[in-house]
Amino acid sequence: MKKLSIGLGLGFLLGFFLRPTITKERISPEKALKKAKATASAQHTISGSWIHMNPEKVERFGLQYEVYRGGISTSTPEGTVQFDFIVETKNGTLLELIQS
Repeated sequence: MKKLSIGLGLGFLLGFFLRPTITKERISPEKALKKAKATASAQHTISGSWIHMNPEKVERFGLQYEVYRGGISTSTPEGTVQFDFIVETKNGTLLELIQS
């Protein structure tokens, strides 16, 4: 009985601590949007933004990515300019930012 209790305890602890590395974790869409805006704000004055809440799979640079799609609006002397972006779901890397 003692060995069984020790085994169950060790199994529980290992599962608890290894779960984040075993499961595919992704950042929230809100955090991905914040990172995309921070990256884009280095070159643009952002006046608005949006992001799709459901991730999707895309192929870029010959690799498969799980991404969030979104967009930002920027203010220029000529008016508002719209940009679409895709941001990777694991760490928020901006993969694409194109004027729409």
